[in-house]
Amino acid sequence: MPDQGTEEIQRMIAGAGRRNRGRWLLLPLLIILLAGVLWLWRSPDSGGTVYVTEPVLRGDLTATVTATGTVQPTTEVEVSSELSGTLLSVDVDYNDEVSVGQVLARLDDTKLRAQVANAEAALAAARAQLVQAEATQRETEELYETQAELQKRGVVKHSDFITYEANRDRARAATEAARASLTLAEANLSLQRTDLDKTAIRSPIAGVVLKRDVSAGQIVAASLSAPTLFTLAEDLRRMQVLVDIDEADIGEIAVGNAASFTVDAYSGRSFPATITQVRYAPETTDDVVTYKGVLAVDNADLTLRPGMTATATIVVTEAKGVIQVPNAALRYAPPQIAEDTGGGGAGGLIGLIMPAPSGTQSGVASGKTVWVLRAGVPVEVQVIPGASDGRRTVITSGELAEGDQVITDQHEAPK
Repeated sequence: MPDQGTEEIQRMIAGAGRRNRGRWLLLPLLIILLAGVLWLWRSPDSGGTVYVTEPVLRGDLTATVTATGTVQPTTEVEVSSELSGTLLSVDVDYNDEVSVGQVLARLDDTKLRAQVANAEAALAAARAQLVQAEATQRETEELYETQAELQKRGVVKHSDFITYEANRDRARAATEAARASLTLAEANLSLQRTDLDKTAIRSPIAGVVLKRDVSAGQIVAASLSAPTLFTLAEDLRRMQVLVDIDEADIGEIAVGNAASFTVDAYSGRSFPATITQVRYAPETTDDVVTYKGVLAVDNADLTLRPGMTATATIVVTEAKGVIQVPNAALRYAPPQIAEDTGGGGAGGLIGLIMPAPSGTQSGVASGKTVWVLRAGVPVEVQVIPGASDGRRTVITSGELAEGDQVITDQHEAPK
């Protein structure tokens, strides 16, 4: 008769066998259930991934660079005084048009006029001294020649003849000294007259008075540095815009590029311009390196004024009839699904069959590929990008055709 303990063990083994057979019978049902859930999860009618696309276009594209700066006259001159003194008069005011050589202001010239008169008197005395010296020289020359003839005949003593010869040489030296004194007097008079002429402060250019920093009666001290009295601008009908071009864009800028700019004073109006110079010297502000560009501007109607802030758009590339895609397409990359590091069993099986969206990671775009939606499936296409206008980019090489739908973004559709 079997032992009671042995019978209990046999019952446990039989029960375990029945439970395992039940689990194997449930496994196919579980797989079918999971497949249905996966189908519902990926079905467009009940949620899933929705791709945002834009068509590939063929057309013209203009690439530009934006820079800011100020409107300036082509030539701006600061007029100073070389002399110190009191301003006797100021003859021009703001916005006055002036010509070359026109008197802008006058210094008190009383002292300089006296110095000129003194120099003129000194010049007259020097001329008289020269006349006197030349007369003495002629006299001694004739006397020397007469005594030389007599000395040859033995009539004049040799010692007396030496005296006549010395007198002649002294007369010649006195004449040369008188000529030098005359030259010095003439130079001194010219210097005094030049200083007198500088009391009249004149315009070096034809233009407009932008600033007047002095008034009549003001004392001008030019001993240490020449003070600025007036700021003049040459013809305001021809202006220039000085813009700061970022170092990242400077390689695309060239002399002759067409440009346009706007100013705050005339909202909605664009002014045409042309790049005439790109300076090599860098300018660094807060560790930002820029280079100065010069744009020539026609200001025939005098609309623009010096100092206006300008925002310039410089055309660097113009492409005709080219394939182009939105910039967002070059930045797009599909999310990457994170690997499930969990164990096997039902959890591992579910993870393999239906990866959860929460387990995805953002893809990294290379900028050299785009994803095209073909038959509802994203396909990666290698491309070579070219010029960009900030919104669209030219594709110089790649298997893209006009009308292809490139993916720019994706999101999960509502369940």
